Amino acid sequence: MIHKNWETNKTIKQIECVHANAKKFVVDTVLTPGQVYDVKNETEEFYFIIDNSKRIGGFKKDYFKEL
Repeated sequence: MIHKNWETNKTIKQIECVHANAKKFVVDTVLTPGQVYDVKNETEEFYFIIDNSKRIGGFKKDYFKEL
């Protein structure tokens, strides 16, 4: 149950949101284009970040660019 302490893990890197235009899901309420987010965990397809709701969330990598 490693996901339960991701919010307190150290930051791996920082990424910048480039868009919040999702085809299937509503992400524009939790992501702001131009804002920098701290990555807490990463997989091949997803970044797990602290989003605008101040909770951990998993988002596809195509919403972001690495700094």
